[in-house]
Parts: sequence; C-alpha cells; structure tokens
Amino acid sequence: MKKLILIGRSESGKTSLKDALLGKRQQYHKTQYINREDWTIDTPGEYAANKLLARALALYSYEADIVGLLISADEPYSLFSPNITCMANREVIGIVTKIDLDDANPDRAENWLKLSGCKQVFRVSSVTGDGISQLFEYLSQKTEKN
Repeated sequence: MKKLILIGRSESGKTSLKDALLGKRQQYHKTQYINREDWTIDTPGEYAANKLLARALALYSYEADIVGLLISADEPYSLFSPNITCMANREVIGIVTKIDLDDANPDRAENWLKLSGCKQVFRVSSVTGDGISQLFEYLSQKTEKN
C-alpha cells in the first residue's frame, strides 16, 4: 500500500477520509497534531493555512509515497496556489471530499485542484462511501518501491 499524506484546510474531511480508507467507524475529532496510522498521515488544517506551520507538511511529505491535496466540494475558495505541485518530489493527487452535500460543487473543487497541478483527481464521500473504493484501489497498486 502506498503511504498517503492528507493535506487540506480545517474541516476539509481529512480525518473522515482517513477513517473511511482504513475501514473505521466515522467519529469526528479535531486533529491537533500530525497523526500517522498504518499507511496514512493525517495533518491538522492549520498547518496548510499557515506558512510557518506549512514547513512541517513539507518535511512529513518525505515520509509519504503520495501527497493528497484535499478540497471540500462546498469550499468557497482554494488554499492551494496554481502549479504548487511542481514543488513536490512526490506524486500529488487531488481529492474532492464531501461530494454528497446539498450545496456541493465538485466540478469547481476539481478545477481548483487541476489548476494547482494535480493530474489525477478523486471525488469521494466519507459518509456515503462514493469514490472511496476507487481511491483505495489506486493506493493499492504496486510500484517498484512497494
């Protein structure tokens, strides 16, 4: 299994997605620190929103095989700058979360992730399970490293 680091703003669905990928019951709790579990690295949203704390994300991304940038389908804006993925020396994928919400706009979120440089974008709902199996399958694919 490829190790995935989840990066996004607070309440973008990082912890819920991690629980869904690991087959755990959904139970919300605020992520206060970088949390490693099995093949996932869950990060606090404040780290992505603060340039001083974002340095920690760059360091922890070296422990991952894939960087996952998350944007919720109901976001009014994107935290990620255009073409930001070129600064990573890991594969970077986009993940649109909360696609089940009534006010969801997954097309807009996916466009923002593609503008950021994500070539591969997954649309998921941790509540309904939509898209989780496709993301899990992608992460399960064998590489030379694993």
